[in-house]
Amino acid sequence: MRVEALALALALALMPGGSMGPLGELTDLMVRRMRVGDLVAAAKFGTPRPIDDPVRERQVLEGVRARSAAMGLDPESAVRFFRAQIEANKAVQRGLYARWMRHPDEVPDERPDLLTDVRQRLDRLTTELLVELRETERLRRPAVSCEVQAKLAERSAIVVHHLDEVHEDALVPAMRTVCS
Repeated sequence: MRVEALALALALALMPGGSMGPLGELTDLMVRRMRVGDLVAAAKFGTPRPIDDPVRERQVLEGVRARSAAMGLDPESAVRFFRAQIEANKAVQRGLYARWMRHPDEVPDERPDLLTDVRQRLDRLTTELLVELRETERLRRPAVSCEVQAKLAERSAIVVHHLDEVHEDALVPAMRTVCS
């Protein structure tokens, strides 16, 4: 990260309340969802379960489409946003798989249950993200202003959450869908 970007991220992180700017809460939720990818990877690694689960992805996106419409959000924009979150989650899983193949000693000792633990977390985060998308809808419309705020939030999140390369590489493309 360039020195200027790091200084800016730190300045935002040190704002009252630890704010990452106007899109900070949305970005924080995105990072939290992306980190659940660690649990998904731990649950699936070394099993026949593939990273890609088109049936589950379709269920999630259909649910997002219906719920976003009921909330007054543009369903297509919400689906595009959540598709990016799903892709970020899968990028984390792939990155962790690659790391664990190189370093088997780093494979988690515990395997979380996808159905009872992990999916419940993802479902709660989906609800929180939809609410935050609604809360930030007006802020996310002006393209240039939103893009600047999204980039600031992204850089701040990388610093504040101490994201490693796997998670940073997953967050950056997911942030591109924040501005509608």
